[in-house]
Amino acid sequence: MAFVQQSSPHAHSARPTSRVMFWVLIAALPGLLAQTLFFGWGNLINVVFCIAVAIASEAALLKLRKKPVAFFIKDNTAAVTGLLLGLSLPQFAPWWVSAVAVISAIVVAKQLYGGLGSNPFNPAMVGYALVLVSFPVAMTTNWAEPAMLWDGAPGFGETLATIASGQQTAVDGWTMATPLDEYKHKITTHTAVEVLNHPTFGEGIAKGWEWVNGAFLAGGLLLIGLRIISWHIPAGFLGGLIVMSLAFGNNADLYTPLSLHLLAGGTMLGAFFIATDPVSAATSHQGKLIYGAGIGILIYLIRTWGNYPDAVAFSVLLMNFAVPFIDHYTPPRTYGHHKARRGVPGSQG
Repeated sequence: MAFVQQSSPHAHSARPTSRVMFWVLIAALPGLLAQTLFFGWGNLINVVFCIAVAIASEAALLKLRKKPVAFFIKDNTAAVTGLLLGLSLPQFAPWWVSAVAVISAIVVAKQLYGGLGSNPFNPAMVGYALVLVSFPVAMTTNWAEPAMLWDGAPGFGETLATIASGQQTAVDGWTMATPLDEYKHKITTHTAVEVLNHPTFGEGIAKGWEWVNGAFLAGGLLLIGLRIISWHIPAGFLGGLIVMSLAFGNNADLYTPLSLHLLAGGTMLGAFFIATDPVSAATSHQGKLIYGAGIGILIYLIRTWGNYPDAVAFSVLLMNFAVPFIDHYTPPRTYGHHKARRGVPGSQG
């Protein structure tokens, strides 16, 4: 009886990129729903617009590069980039700010490096960081005031008109600083109790924001459960942030408390959906833990002593720089060897 002989790896039912990205889109829906419920229609409009611009930009560049447009568009990676930017940008960000962010992400950070698999930096965070530095007023004065969709939030038409007008000034009565921004700048002259009396904090940790982060946490756990992502980067990310906060920020009258670090900004979105980008992140399990921890540590450092209240984008990009170094010293163990080869001459498995 003849047996079929095949060499390793013996992988079965490999998930195509399009299916992986599809599950990322699905897992982000609870967070998008929470943003819509607690902050109005802004993020939903931004997500739809950013995805459309991302797909159009990718199609145009693929056409210029003489690549099969339909084949690459169907992998859903452009849609995910648009989704992440739509979730990250302020609710009332002018349309042209969103367009610049998306086009920079797709054209500069992805396609000009060779397309999917060749980009060394997270495309969405490149776009976000560029508009944050270039248009600081638009990126810091257009965050929506926490208001339930059915009780106080601007209507869909009003929100769409504000975004489409392209004005860079905030709308009185609809906008407010983010909780991290409010705490960071007020704690230097006020006590923690006084700062937390601001309406943006409500009666909980940060009005609406804790539900948004909880929703992204649930979506991230779904991705881990489906083995779309591994637990190592989120664990390192959150672990690094928690350790730094416990070590240096115990006094709430001087530093932002841990609860706000975890639930009042883009932490959960960053930990499960942004930092886990498979192209620009570290490769091995050990490397992923180091990579994630580095992001968490940098987030705390920038939030506490830097100029930016959230810092997820800059922290991810800085650790993207370190990925080749991390991968060089944390290779996985090769099958048949007792330990990993780390580039040391004469080492044997």
